Amino acid sequence: MKNKITTAALAFSLFFTWSCTDLEEKVLDESLNGTGQVEAISGAVAPAYGQLKLVWMHTNNFGLQLISSDEGILPYRGGTDWYDGGKYLAVHSHATTSTNDLVTSTWNAITINISRTLSAIEVLTPLAEAGNTEAQGALYEMKALRAYLNMMTLDSWGLVFKKESSASISEIIRGQDAVSYIESELLSVADVINKDKGPGRMTQAAVWGLLARLNLNAPVYRDPYGTPVFTPADMDKVIKYTDNIINSGKFTFSPEYFDLFDDDNNSNKEIIFALDQRGVLRDEHNRWAYWSIPGSMFPRPESINADGTDGPAITSDFYRTWVDAYGSVDPADADSRFYKNNAKVPAHLKDLTGLSPKDDADINHYYCVKAEEFEIDRGIMRGIPWAARKDGNGAFYKCDGGYRIYPVKQIKGNGPDLNVDYVNLTEKVDFTNEGSMHYSGYRVSKYQFSHTSPDGNYYSSVDMVLLRYAEIFMMRAEAKLRKGDNAGALEDMNTVRTSRTARLPIPAALPAINLDILYREYGFEFYWEGLRRNTQIRFGHFEDKWTEKSDTDVNKRLFPIPQVSIDGASNVPGYLIQNEGY
Repeated sequence: MKNKITTAALAFSLFFTWSCTDLEEKVLDESLNGTGQVEAISGAVAPAYGQLKLVWMHTNNFGLQLISSDEGILPYRGGTDWYDGGKYLAVHSHATTSTNDLVTSTWNAITINISRTLSAIEVLTPLAEAGNTEAQGALYEMKALRAYLNMMTLDSWGLVFKKESSASISEIIRGQDAVSYIESELLSVADVINKDKGPGRMTQAAVWGLLARLNLNAPVYRDPYGTPVFTPADMDKVIKYTDNIINSGKFTFSPEYFDLFDDDNNSNKEIIFALDQRGVLRDEHNRWAYWSIPGSMFPRPESINADGTDGPAITSDFYRTWVDAYGSVDPADADSRFYKNNAKVPAHLKDLTGLSPKDDADINHYYCVKAEEFEIDRGIMRGIPWAARKDGNGAFYKCDGGYRIYPVKQIKGNGPDLNVDYVNLTEKVDFTNEGSMHYSGYRVSKYQFSHTSPDGNYYSSVDMVLLRYAEIFMMRAEAKLRKGDNAGALEDMNTVRTSRTARLPIPAALPAINLDILYREYGFEFYWEGLRRNTQIRFGHFEDKWTEKSDTDVNKRLFPIPQVSIDGASNVPGYLIQNEGY
């Protein structure tokens, strides 16, 4: 069903009121900053790309996708931190309502971003029609970016906003109409969009990747509450577009998995599309690095302000998928994607029996390292982490040639371990008092704390990865598997598993594949990247029970439309209809 509107009466009236002059953002790409480029082009494009930072904030879409899945949980830490009106508790347990602020803020960020692509398209179209080739290229990027954003609204709310100009009628479309519209938008630029701009820009490979994603998820988007039917026609399209990327020869796997999430990842040849951050703007942030790690942990000795937030932890259910897969072998000894030992604690210091932060300094139970050489461990953090420690005056303890690295002291929260014990991350994390302590839950340290940041928070040079080469192979593996080509699917899946060759342990190739194994491998490869909810729905696992979630209502596959938006559209009856079950 299509609904039309001729006013801007919604909460997403921001669609029509935001303009490209509202920001002083920059597109970090030499193709727009060079001498002789038309200022109007960069002025139109920059706000649209710049808004992605707000869309993917940890407290917007990143958090919404993570916490609603079995990957992440954010309890009310110690009864003092991260309650935030209960929005994270509700999203994790699938008790979300239409007034949930996490849902509303994400909706607002995305719809504002769509409005900025529309503003850019209106500025660029006459320039392109007049023969300006730079404007033409930018116009194709904005159409592709708008399609990407509409895929996000389709995925989370089951609807798409179709509006070609600020003077035209806006439509809300769903189901097959929405899939067809997004596909047509992407196909309209696939053959003409640039092929070689950086991953922070929409390129032909990004468009092909989005077309593959769209067709892989099309069975869910057509009928979000039913059992998806993966037709050969859909899967053939997935294979076609992933083949295009693979056969282009432009991309390679990163031998070190965690290099994908480091300072210089903008040049990593595995990344196809990313949220571009190069440490130039203040709002380029380390938020994906600091959100999960302990608030008592200081990851960069050269930065006195950098620390964690004791935010979300990995659920014990998701952690157990690793344990179950590798049996008697610790996942850290079987799969280099699970953990990277950066702290490199000397062997003679690892035994902490009988020690505590009250006496370890007296016996010199630390090691010394230069600030710029220290990195915290990456991947899934368990037990007692090591990092710099502050004295009573808030200054880091130093030593000859550098800084002292200690087992991390618990200085956040209100538990009995406060200021007298080490942070000791536990597998147990839930909404109980014990499971909500500041030490509860294994943490994810996937993104690096940027070394270009002067204070550890702002001016990060670490791009957020939105689409990468490994996903292309995994999508092709899934399409082949759903068509019955088990051998081809196994080869593609194992190509991803065995590609991380920079250090041991290299995950071993698997001897067989089925949907359960492939689903598990998606989790291992893409944890903490915002894909888990989507993958769970497609594989039929979103109604499973985990940690504090027992709801099995298929209506929860979509989020509620924010009540403020429905209220804003009330003068046009029938325009914005709440999703089922809310």
